[in-house]
Amino acid sequence: MKEFAVADLTRKTGDLFEAATISPVAITKHRKPRYVIMSMERYESLTHGQEIRRAFRLNNDEADKLS
Repeated sequence: MKEFAVADLTRKTGDLFEAATISPVAITKHRKPRYVIMSMERYESLTHGQEIRRAFRLNNDEADKLS
């Protein structure tokens, strides 16, 4: 997998997006892979076009803050 540093997001945007059209690209922070950028077509093939949903449980204090 090709890798780009976080700093490259602004300096090499075109190269990054071009690479992501071919295959997923890892974005590194402090030389460790942290994020992945991929084409929408690749993402949809991985998720079968379905939205990924996640559920979170709030404790009472957190729920009170939202009210």
